[in-house]
Amino acid sequence: MIWTLSACNFVIGMGAFVVIGFLRPVADAFAVSSGTAGWLMTVYALSYAVLSPVLVSLTGAVGRRRVLAAGLAIFALGMALCALAPSLPVLMGARALAAAGAGMFTPVSAAVAAALSPPETRGRALAAVVFGLTLAQVAGVPAGGWIAYTFGWRAAFWVVLAVALAGIWLVWTRVPRGLRFRPVALSDLGIVLRDGLVMGAILFTTSFLGAIFVLYTFVGPLLSETMGWGRDGVTLALVVFGVGAVIGNLGGGWMADRLGAVPTMVTLCIAQIVLMPAFSGLPYPPALVLLLCFVWSLVGWSFMAGQQVRLLSLAPEEASVVLALNAAAIYVGSAIGSAVGGAVLSSAGTGALGVAGGIAAFLALGHILWSHRAARLRSLGAG
Repeated sequence: MIWTLSACNFVIGMGAFVVIGFLRPVADAFAVSSGTAGWLMTVYALSYAVLSPVLVSLTGAVGRRRVLAAGLAIFALGMALCALAPSLPVLMGARALAAAGAGMFTPVSAAVAAALSPPETRGRALAAVVFGLTLAQVAGVPAGGWIAYTFGWRAAFWVVLAVALAGIWLVWTRVPRGLRFRPVALSDLGIVLRDGLVMGAILFTTSFLGAIFVLYTFVGPLLSETMGWGRDGVTLALVVFGVGAVIGNLGGGWMADRLGAVPTMVTLCIAQIVLMPAFSGLPYPPALVLLLCFVWSLVGWSFMAGQQVRLLSLAPEEASVVLALNAAAIYVGSAIGSAVGGAVLSSAGTGALGVAGGIAAFLALGHILWSHRAARLRSLGAG
């Protein structure tokens, strides 16, 4: 069942991030700048962040199979409306609807995997579920970009719709009927939101991924401008990035189980501080650029399993809500990062994106160190 959930998260990941591969064609279609088109990521992210915790809480007493299937159905409807959108505002609205469906599916899938796994393998189980999201970086996002450049950007959304419909069938036939855990409600959401320590830990996801998305959202325009790469070059770079994401995701689960969550995340922050400014030095030889994309992605996508394990240790009784808020924090991070990256792009050009990302990663390092210190102080006080 875990791999069924992972496959469906592949669909979610492809739909969420596919626009990164064709921001330029969308911008050209609606006669706007790449920075303006980048708001397609920001709108999706903000919608997910607001709606996911609320929808997960409101459906807490419903069987998990029904929630998962409903989330995918809403996501599929959003993809259909994206493909038909006659204007950029309508496309943004459709993206918001798709985000609502994704916000129901992904955190519930992670909570199911965590609840059904023993503590000693929980990091690997969570990594397996998130594997689908990272695999979307390897196959989904580059394929969507290639389809968009070849057949038009609307065709990419139709492809996502097709695989989403297949995902609904998988969930309904493979996930056991009547799968329920401790019901959650809006009151549980309120408990977590009022816990400053847990919310501070959750928001590390926003800090870390926000730093990455300062650069990642605009990696297509960056490579086009500095390396002169078109469809094939950008697609290849996204594939390499995706391979690094998959390996990093699996390696992150191993690191979390063996090294501990906080040491893992501190190490990954330091690596981001070093790596991202290198993108401000483009152009490099093509092989070096691809290697840089691979290593950057490897360390970027290694953090999720460790972060989820840490959050579950801080609030084990509120697992569904905490994971929903963490999933929301992913998209808050991508929204903030995309918005900051767009501002940097407009004011300082593509050459400043890597440096800006490195500065943001330095702030994320301070965040995890502060959060860990706060958790230790609470633990000492409780003892």
